[in-house]
Amino acid sequence: MKKLLFGLSALLLTASLTSWHWEKTQFAPVNKAAVVECLNMETQQAYKLEASTPAFAAMHPAPLVVNPENLLGKMIQFDAADGKQANAYFIPAKKKTKKWLVVIQEWWGLNDNIKLESDKYYAALGDMNVIAVDMYDGKVAATPDSAMKLMRGADMARMTAIIQGAIKKAGADASIYSVGWCFGGMWSLQTAILAGPQAKGTVMYYGRPETNMDKLKSIQCDIIGFFGNQDQAPSPAMVNEFEKNMKEAGKNLSVNRYEANHGFANPSNPSFNPTATADAYAKAIAFLKAH
Repeated sequence: MKKLLFGLSALLLTASLTSWHWEKTQFAPVNKAAVVECLNMETQQAYKLEASTPAFAAMHPAPLVVNPENLLGKMIQFDAADGKQANAYFIPAKKKTKKWLVVIQEWWGLNDNIKLESDKYYAALGDMNVIAVDMYDGKVAATPDSAMKLMRGADMARMTAIIQGAIKKAGADASIYSVGWCFGGMWSLQTAILAGPQAKGTVMYYGRPETNMDKLKSIQCDIIGFFGNQDQAPSPAMVNEFEKNMKEAGKNLSVNRYEANHGFANPSNPSFNPTATADAYAKAIAFLKAH
């Protein structure tokens, strides 16, 4: 009898230990939303990694200081999708309109050059609300090193929330257009994806293309892009793949290539190409007016 009780006790102890070990080695179930969010961030994170390197910084000499007078807009605050306040340089249309142009900064931040570009597009387009979003929440870089630091600390989820907040501010029935350069070129394309059926036209200057086919297939507006054949971020090969993917996704993409380097449309960049810039700007305005 004692042997039987001892055997049963040993069996129960073994079962308990096995159960404890099994529970300890189990992993939490995979959160589908987290996986989707990770996939959605893939292109943004790839840009963040690239833009955090000295090689990328070498393509961006410190910009010239611009001291504009009589700017057309003013700084405002609006609600981002994450519940926090966001900032933007805003120029309201003279007459009430449902058309909104989202302007997105280079990796330097929302500096005076971007405000001048916003004024320029506003003057050319006329009946358009122009909102240049502040993706760095008030921070502006003046040197490549400081821009690299801002990029390394960039929160892509926060930036997505800022774009979503700008779209919401425009209104559920607003027509959303976008334009951006480099960092902003990538986010201009992302804006078209985030805006869904509200997106009506997107302009991207040498921005990193999206590679996720599901996201490309979700785009519901035409895209026009301007790229330099001497650029490596994105490289001509990346632009070629972007064209192929967009065609496969059944989307309209107009690619314009110039014998120019990265940042050719920025007057404060040594790679500034006035001929290419003038041609790209004229085509961008014509594209936006046509849409």
